[in-house]
Amino acid sequence: MKAELNRGALPGDHRYRFVIHDRDSILSKRLDKAVKDLGVRVLRTPVRALMANSVCERFGRTLRRECLDFLIPIHERHLQMTIKEWVLHYNRGRSHSSLGPGIPEPNQDSIPASDHGHKLPAGYHIVKTSLLGGLHHEYRLVKEAA
Repeated sequence: MKAELNRGALPGDHRYRFVIHDRDSILSKRLDKAVKDLGVRVLRTPVRALMANSVCERFGRTLRRECLDFLIPIHERHLQMTIKEWVLHYNRGRSHSSLGPGIPEPNQDSIPASDHGHKLPAGYHIVKTSLLGGLHHEYRLVKEAA
């Protein structure tokens, strides 16, 4: 692969420090050298560690399915801002079924106990926050003003 193509993939004053790829034979040593010449470290997935690649593939599919399939980025900065906002939602507001009802970075606010599982605690109301232009929503309990 020619270095010109790599400059297109990593434009100008990029801030990239790593390129992660699997050990597929289509990714040549010449590509690795060209990327290293641009000041980026090449990280390859471990040998015979299928889970390492599958975790990356799963995250990429989730990002595309829940975010990028519904938005058309106008330019690179817009794409970066969109992904940054979605990653915050993914880690702080979106439930993850493998973790049960929890989320990876739980909110530090304590939720008061309620007498009934389907009623709001006294003195609280629900606030909705729209994300990504209304593509996703997060809900939280907020104490009512006195």
